[in-house]
Amino acid sequence: MLESVGALTSSPWIYAVVALSVLLDVFVPLLPSGVLVITAATAAAAGSTTVGAGEAAHQVPSLLVLTLSAATASVLGDLVAYRLAWRGGERLDRAIARSRRLTTAQERLGAALSRGGGALVVVARFAPAGRSVVSLGAGAAHRTAKEFLPWSALAGVAWAGYSVGLGYFGGQWLGATWFGTAVSVLALFVAGSLAALVVRRPAAAAGPVQTPVPAATAPSSPAPVNS
Repeated sequence: MLESVGALTSSPWIYAVVALSVLLDVFVPLLPSGVLVITAATAAAAGSTTVGAGEAAHQVPSLLVLTLSAATASVLGDLVAYRLAWRGGERLDRAIARSRRLTTAQERLGAALSRGGGALVVVARFAPAGRSVVSLGAGAAHRTAKEFLPWSALAGVAWAGYSVGLGYFGGQWLGATWFGTAVSVLALFVAGSLAALVVRRPAAAAGPVQTPVPAATAPSSPAPVNS
């Protein structure tokens, strides 16, 4: 496994590559940023074992720096997408209006943030393309940065920590092999599938819908009868 990533995992450039991949992932959701983070963390697991045998410590990617790079890039990418959608424009508005997925996410996100809960932002970070939909939806709906960014930061830290943890502990328990990395990547995709189900689930109603009752009207007096 380590041979496949070459000298990159033992170089400081790994942090820049991870950060760039995670940053662009919000615009190109097909980028395998999660797989890259797991691969780097798996290399760290293998490197820590080597260091214990007496090798140089600088060859081991730092888990802390790797997590911070991925989390920071995640928040920055969310912020860029959010600001672009906030400024909007006719083309973006038409694109959102044509997409049922974006329109639904925008409505659900607005309702969640207005109630003071942004767990949807955190959950959507694990779903495929969920980060893009939520960031664009928050900007297009003109949700305030105070409402959106704290949850975006929490989502970035949670996703980065989970991905790094999968790679590292998978490498420790299963070995820094293709099998260990594949199991870690599979766990990431399972979490993404579960998150997608939660995001797509219709929002529960805040309460029973009250049917407005028309106000009682005073009985009208009978029309006079002409004799």
